[in-house]
Amino acid sequence: MGLREKKGMVTPHEWNASPRSRRGLKRGKRKMKKEKKKTDMEDLKKEVVVGLSPEEAQEILTRDGPNTITPPPTIPEWVKFCKQLFSGFSRLLWAGAILCFVTYSIQMYFNEESTKDNLYLGIILGVVVTITGCFSYYQEAKNSRIMESFKNMVPQLGLKKVPRYRVGNLKRNRFQNFQQHNYVLTLWPKIIISFWCEHNLLPSSAPLVIRGGEKMQLNLQNVVVGDLLEVKGGDRIPADIRLISTQGCKVDISCLTGESEPQTRSPDFTQENSLETQNICFFSTNCVEGTARGIIIATGDSTMMGHIATLTSGLEAGKTPIAIEIEHFIRLITSVAIFLGVIFFGLSIILDYSWLEAVIFLIVIIVANVPEGLLATVTVCLTLAAKRMAMKNCLVKNLEAGETLGSTSTICSDKTGTLTQNHMTVAHMWFDKTTYEANTSEEQIGNTFAKGSDTWFVLVRIAARADFKAGQETLPVAKQETAGDASESALLKFVEQSYSSVKDMREKSPEVAEIPFNSTNKYQMSILLREDSSQAHVLLMKGAPERILGLCSSYLLNGQEYPVDNETKEAFQNAYLELGAGERVRVFCFLNLPNTFSKGFKFNTEEINFPMNNLCFVGLISMMDPPRAAVPDAVGKCRSAGIKELVCRLIFDNLKKSIVTRTNNIPEITPFLLFIILSIPLPLGMVTILCSDLGTDMVPCISLAYEAAESDIMKRAPRNRKTDNLVNDHLIGMAYGQTGMIQAVAGFFTYFVILAKNGFKPIDLLGIRLNWENQYINNLEDGCGQQWTFEQWRVLEFTCHTAFFASIVVVQGANLIICKTRRNSVFQQGMKFGILEETLLATFLSCTPGMDKALRMYPLKILWWLCATLYSLLIFIYDEMRKLTIRRHPGGEGPCTPL
Repeated sequence: MGLREKKGMVTPHEWNASPRSRRGLKRGKRKMKKEKKKTDMEDLKKEVVVGLSPEEAQEILTRDGPNTITPPPTIPEWVKFCKQLFSGFSRLLWAGAILCFVTYSIQMYFNEESTKDNLYLGIILGVVVTITGCFSYYQEAKNSRIMESFKNMVPQLGLKKVPRYRVGNLKRNRFQNFQQHNYVLTLWPKIIISFWCEHNLLPSSAPLVIRGGEKMQLNLQNVVVGDLLEVKGGDRIPADIRLISTQGCKVDISCLTGESEPQTRSPDFTQENSLETQNICFFSTNCVEGTARGIIIATGDSTMMGHIATLTSGLEAGKTPIAIEIEHFIRLITSVAIFLGVIFFGLSIILDYSWLEAVIFLIVIIVANVPEGLLATVTVCLTLAAKRMAMKNCLVKNLEAGETLGSTSTICSDKTGTLTQNHMTVAHMWFDKTTYEANTSEEQIGNTFAKGSDTWFVLVRIAARADFKAGQETLPVAKQETAGDASESALLKFVEQSYSSVKDMREKSPEVAEIPFNSTNKYQMSILLREDSSQAHVLLMKGAPERILGLCSSYLLNGQEYPVDNETKEAFQNAYLELGAGERVRVFCFLNLPNTFSKGFKFNTEEINFPMNNLCFVGLISMMDPPRAAVPDAVGKCRSAGIKELVCRLIFDNLKKSIVTRTNNIPEITPFLLFIILSIPLPLGMVTILCSDLGTDMVPCISLAYEAAESDIMKRAPRNRKTDNLVNDHLIGMAYGQTGMIQAVAGFFTYFVILAKNGFKPIDLLGIRLNWENQYINNLEDGCGQQWTFEQWRVLEFTCHTAFFASIVVVQGANLIICKTRRNSVFQQGMKFGILEETLLATFLSCTPGMDKALRMYPLKILWWLCATLYSLLIFIYDEMRKLTIRRHPGGEGPCTPL
């Protein structure tokens, strides 16, 4: 029928049992193997006399080393600190600092009276890199200490001293034989790697071993392969051991397999898979009850947990997406800086500047392209994001790793207890070829089902296997705690509410044999003794549909058995597909055993001595764990964001916005270009550039890190790490070609207004630079015939520097507003940012007495502050129109492409 290709479907041939002859042959082979292994085990027990001698143990310890898992390699702290200082964006700033020192050295060598601006810039760049590097190192070191402190959460166990006594001897060849034959180190795909394993959190109890016929407690590190070991309830297994005797031993292996219930352990070899067989206990698992004796077959890195630890610690940490993006940005900025520097070096030579001046111009252009404050901005943004995540109980080990969430396309989450309420309930039933909705209310009112059907009576007798805990008789059934897994507990409560007391049913029909559910069989089987029937025993089975249906040859309809036909198979498939969509489905069947299995018959669940085919199919029961109240809304947001079944791309967005706000590179570079090409007085000096990059611009950039997510952020698809770069062509075009140019025009407009007000018209400034910078000329004449001394026009020049700086601040306010969103209008998002702080800082730098001596910044008239406001309005209107076009025509190109 081709149905097997679809998930959860069972094809018709699975209803048919395997031929008896083949089953009998397999059973015979298994029996022969069982008998041989039983003989081997008896021989092994006889050979165990005194355990290893101290000399043998010491020899093995010397050969194999201590019983410890090798911790993952650690990076020295000084290396971590150096990485923070000299990696990523820091390299670009160090290069800028070195170039500043080179420029200053050249100027001092050829001109003793040169300014020290480049020296100050180089020092400041070095200080900025050092401070941000120390800050990043401190933040990551603090988070690493928190992670290390989790080791203290592992419980500490202890053992009391025990008396000594003599036991048997062990032949080494016998041990090696069964070690090689029976213990195969294979990694199960569903291994759950526990956190403490990654950090080498070893069991702390002192293991009890037998050496030379004496019981002794040893340091965990000193147990060796071949040691005879005893464990009891409450002990943690100190190594991988092969059991040779047990008494009611159960072991919690959830850290390896995820099994919620403790697993029975015995000396018998029951599965080829070492994780499933009952005769192996693994290092780091806990013995919860009973006692056992076994021989250590693996220690340290050779244990199953050691192999897992080796795999996890051997993974190489790749670069984070944000680190890759920063490297891309560095290459881009470096290329642009070198390109512009070489171009204007050539122009300087063409314009008859000396080679020394041309080299200085080259270096100045390159340094002007370095965004000095961006490293601090990125570090602060990532730190604030990490703190915000820590408030939500999410610890970021690496600052750069937090941004990785922005490119999340798939979320792998544990379902039970995380997305759901961890409260399994019966939802639907299918019997007598009819689907019923289960009624789990305490009063049993509302929707009902065919409780009078004979099939229903059979179904409820198969269903319940869990038990209620004692002392809860006065509580409603739904609120009583149970002993058993979630599915069995749901079935127990359902039967108790809708039928009758499960305890009474069990007293009338006691269980005489059972095969517990496991991940290999995928079914649970019980054999009950019936006092009120001519057939003494009945076999009951439930489990996964794909496993059980192949054992059924008949089905129950209104209490009567009928052979399985195609119509029944099709009806089952339809019901299975209907109930299996979001619910856990279990199949229920039974078999009345023949009278040959009379009362007192010894059923053997290891070497099956009773039939397990030709069963009678009864029905289906589906269960569900209701989702938590907030889950549907969270999943809906994820789906709208294109994430496969909430991660916010907020960090990446804010970093992108911060880079766009650093568009003052254009208004900082263009003054030098016109200074070289047109030979006009320098419109903007190094000191004012530093005040902008490391002062006024820092406040609004950092304020973006506090911005809430855009209102449409969960409607966007996840960021594509290969194509959606932190700095792309559209961002460069926006920052350099659009808003950056408008800012530069605003600065030059204010510059020319101030000079014109003081008698120097724009046409008068062309070619004036050489006379302007000559300190021996004290009668420089302006366009109105006024004469200026060297000190007077130097004050005017520094006033122009201050005004150009103030214009950048004013226009940056509008730039900050438009950078709040990438698509939405700012009126949709709301307005909260650092414009006021930025303006107050600029006013303080220009108006505070003494700044003319410290920073060569002078007070400005109110009119000069207002010159750039028109350009601010222009930027705001232009960007709102651009975003409106984006919203109406998504997917457009050119200026209307989202950043």
